[in-house]
Amino acid sequence: MNDIKFPEGRTLDFTAIGRLCIDLNANEINRPMEQTSTFTKYVGGSPANITIGMSRFDLKTAFIGKIANDQMGRFIRTYLEQNQIDTSNVVNDYTGAVTGLAFTEIKSPTDCSILMYRDNVADLLLTPGEVDEEIIARSKLLLISGTALAQSPSREAVFQALQYAKKHGTVIAFDLDYRPYTWKSQEETAVYYNLAAEKCDIILGTREEFDMMECFEQEHSDHSTASRWFNHSAQIVIIKHGKEGSIAYTKDGASHRAKSFPAKVIKTFGAGDSYAAGFLYGVMQGWTLEKSMEFGSASACIVISSHSCSDAMPRAEQVHEYIARCERGEIVV
Repeated sequence: MNDIKFPEGRTLDFTAIGRLCIDLNANEINRPMEQTSTFTKYVGGSPANITIGMSRFDLKTAFIGKIANDQMGRFIRTYLEQNQIDTSNVVNDYTGAVTGLAFTEIKSPTDCSILMYRDNVADLLLTPGEVDEEIIARSKLLLISGTALAQSPSREAVFQALQYAKKHGTVIAFDLDYRPYTWKSQEETAVYYNLAAEKCDIILGTREEFDMMECFEQEHSDHSTASRWFNHSAQIVIIKHGKEGSIAYTKDGASHRAKSFPAKVIKTFGAGDSYAAGFLYGVMQGWTLEKSMEFGSASACIVISSHSCSDAMPRAEQVHEYIARCERGEIVV
């Protein structure tokens, strides 16, 4: 079992705040972007993908964010609503801001990159006054992600959401989601990431993301990283090491590993979002950390075996079946 205690009597299981954008995934794979002619449009943004994943697991979900008052913004809202996500706190921008775009390049299953357009984007214009306290008060779990901390007023909106979550006893998860192109310097990033992380119960990130946060620290070992956050609010710290798997650390000093699964990889992006959704779902079910991590890993395998991220987010029965097929030896790479 895990030690996270979620508040009872809430009408929402999960709420996220942050980036809503458009992914344009290359249709011509195994070639560079300059030779790619067509792309398929999907809803994107790490917190959006995680919320879609949680909704596919039949949890009651909501999103707090800002979208452009244009065709792309309307596409995002419609997609969220079609996935049974409460959009009552997804507000429209009327200043002329645009929807962020992420073009994906798939040179090979292991050589993928993303070209981002993030100038004057609506999601970074969410203000503290536009964050609905009542939605956070009704939620068992609030997810924040690092991208929303990159600029004001979105940065302040996230800290307002954190204050509301603390006030109402809502569990907080932090998906580090570091995107360097939206920040002015590594030092600025580290300061605001650390301020946010101090308030969070669950922190998930790659070793490289934690290294960025610890640019002022001398020691960067997994154990020292986890121990640092246990001096604040953290109960679980997950450090991801790519193909080598992930390690979950808990406040009692224990570390937990889980087995990984084979996957027929098409692209690598989306793995972190689907892993986060699967892991957090398991934690909310009261599963052991090992089982939750395995569920997250299998969920990630399904997504990286697909062309999309948001559209490919699986349902719980698909993940259980994937694990069962792996155990029967039916999925071999």
